[in-house]
Amino acid sequence: MNKTILIIDDDDILRDALAHGLRNEGFNVITANSAENANDILKRISVDGIVLDRMMTGMDGLSFLKKLRAAGNSTPTIMLTAMTGPENTIDGLSNGANDYLAKPFQIRELILRLNNITKSSATNNQRLPAGLSLVDDEFFINAPTPKVLALSGEEKKLLHNLISPIGNIVPAAPMVAKRLRSKINIVLSNLDIMTIRGQGYKLVDTTAPGRTNKGEKK
Repeated sequence: MNKTILIIDDDDILRDALAHGLRNEGFNVITANSAENANDILKRISVDGIVLDRMMTGMDGLSFLKKLRAAGNSTPTIMLTAMTGPENTIDGLSNGANDYLAKPFQIRELILRLNNITKSSATNNQRLPAGLSLVDDEFFINAPTPKVLALSGEEKKLLHNLISPIGNIVPAAPMVAKRLRSKINIVLSNLDIMTIRGQGYKLVDTTAPGRTNKGEKK
């Protein structure tokens, strides 16, 4: 079954070009020229993905997305913007975007990213833990100002595995897990890596109800 994509953009030329490109790739496309128009559409129709412009007249894309997520709508969303840089990317991802694409871009890149987020949504409703973002294969700490979490290749690979999905048990070299645990504990008090004896390691939220202690340090 073809996927249905909602394009939300107040630029008529860009919106029409995106719709044409996606339809040529087999997507069903619905368009909206404002966040308000998109709200009306989503009250009547469920879609598989959203392409959302950040800067629009009326309600901007980021405000629209915040309200959408607050209402419990988790439709995979790619935010389009001319606002580049890690701070803006993290701002979009932290407020509910599944991906963030800077203008100008090629339609083929948008299609690949759409396929990725809609496929991921169907198989794994994964969310990063509070305080952590993933941008262009780099982990960032969100607050008070975005900064890269400096990790070795082995540490980054382990963290990728620990969040795919969060709570799964991952085998790893003890020294790699120990170094990653130390780096996370310094910057994120809500996260810890727990040792599961004989199996591996698991990322846990230490603020979750019923959890008061850190994981084993091994």
